[in-house]
Amino acid sequence: MDKQLQTNVAHGLHGQLAVPGDKSISHRAIMIGSLATGDTLVHHFLTSADCLATLQAFKDLGVQIERQGDEVVVHGVGMHGLQPPHHALQMGNSGTTTRLMMGLLAGLAFDTTLIGDDSLSKRPMRRVSEPLREMGANIETTDGHLPVVVLGQPLTAAEIQLKVASAQVKSALIFAGLQATGKTVIHELLPTRDHSENMLKAFGADLEVSSDQMTIRVGQTDQLIAQTVQVPGDMSSAAFFMVAATLIPGSDVTLTNVGLNPSRRGLLDVLVQMGGRVEVSETVSAGESVGDIRVQSANLHPINLTAEQIPAIIDELPLVALLAAKADGISTIHGAEELRVKETDRIACVEQELGKLGANVKALPDGFVIDGRTPWQGHDTVLDSHGDHRIGMMLGLAALLVDRKLTLKHADAVGVSYPEFFDDLNTLLEA
Repeated sequence: MDKQLQTNVAHGLHGQLAVPGDKSISHRAIMIGSLATGDTLVHHFLTSADCLATLQAFKDLGVQIERQGDEVVVHGVGMHGLQPPHHALQMGNSGTTTRLMMGLLAGLAFDTTLIGDDSLSKRPMRRVSEPLREMGANIETTDGHLPVVVLGQPLTAAEIQLKVASAQVKSALIFAGLQATGKTVIHELLPTRDHSENMLKAFGADLEVSSDQMTIRVGQTDQLIAQTVQVPGDMSSAAFFMVAATLIPGSDVTLTNVGLNPSRRGLLDVLVQMGGRVEVSETVSAGESVGDIRVQSANLHPINLTAEQIPAIIDELPLVALLAAKADGISTIHGAEELRVKETDRIACVEQELGKLGANVKALPDGFVIDGRTPWQGHDTVLDSHGDHRIGMMLGLAALLVDRKLTLKHADAVGVSYPEFFDDLNTLLEA
C-alpha cells in the first residue's frame, strides 16, 4: 500500500498522547501467561500484527485466550500443558515470537514446525539454535533460517556464553532453562533488555540476575502462578514522537505512561547528549519503571555512539540517524552491525532513503557517518519502507522536514508494531 505523506509542517506537534502497549512485554505476557497456572489478565496489550502472531500461536498450542480490544485473558495450561499443534505455527514477521518460542518449545514432548513470511524467512536463526543445542535441544533450521523444526525432548542445564548481544537469544535460553534439569547459567555479551527476567520473577520462576545484569541463573521451574500484567506504553513507539517533537520547531508533546525500563532508555540518553529538551516523571509499576515524557523542539549537537551503547537503542537507531542528519556537525555510529539482519538491512535502507531527501548519510559495515550540516536538497518524490515498520515510520517523520510532495511505498508495514501510527501523528500535528 502506498501513502501520501504529510510534509512541510509549520506549527509543530502539540498535546498529550498515550502510545500503544509495549511490544516486548505484550509478547511475553502471552507466552508466560500460557505457561502459568490460572488466568493471567493483560491490560493495554499491543494489538499489532507481531503480537497477534504470538497470541494465535499459543491458541494453536491449545491455550484458551480471550481478547476484547487491548484487554486479554490467558487461561494458562501450566508448564506441561501445551498441546501439539495441528499444523505449522505461523510466525508472520515476528522475530521475537520465533526466537523465544524456539527455546520454549525445545523441552516439550512433541515436535513443532515454525514458518514465517518472506522477510522473517531471511533472518538468522542459528544464533538461537546453536546455544540451545548446548542444553541438548534438537532444532533443525533451513540453512540457518525458517522453516525451523523444533524436535522437543528433555533438556539439561548448561553454562552458556552468548556470542551476540540479543535479548531474544537470551530469552530463548531462559525459557529452555525453566524446563532443563539443573541450573542453567547464561552470560551476556552486553546487558540487554530484561523484560523476560522481570516478568518471570513476578510469575514465580526460579531465576536470579547478577547485580551487573550480565549473568542469569535459571532453575527448573515446575509452576508459574498467573498474574495481572499492566503493559506500559512502548518506548520504541514513543520514540518516534520524541524525535518528531525535537526536530519540528515549536513542538511541545507529552507522552504518557511510557515504559522506562533502564535497558530501553537509550534514546532518552541520546536526546539529552544531543541537546534535546526532555523532562521525565517516573514511577514503578509491577517491577517496571513507567512515566510521562515531555519533549520540546531543540537544536541538536552531533553524537558518537559505540558498541556498548547499542543494545539499549538498537530499535531506535534509524531515528538516531534522522536526528544526526539534522544536527550541527558530524555524528558517528559504530557497533550496530545487528541492523544488517533486522526486518531489512536497516543500515542500507537508512542510507538509501534519507539520501533521497538529500541527507548526508554514509553507511559503514557496522553503522553510519552522518553530517547534519548538509542542507537537504534531494529531489526524489517516492520513499520506500522496504516492508520494514521502523523504516516506514522514520520516513513518515523525515517527510515533515521536506517541502515537496512525497509518497511512501509499502506504508502498511507500520502495522507490524504500530497500526495507529499515522493517525496518532496527525492528532499531534492538528492539536
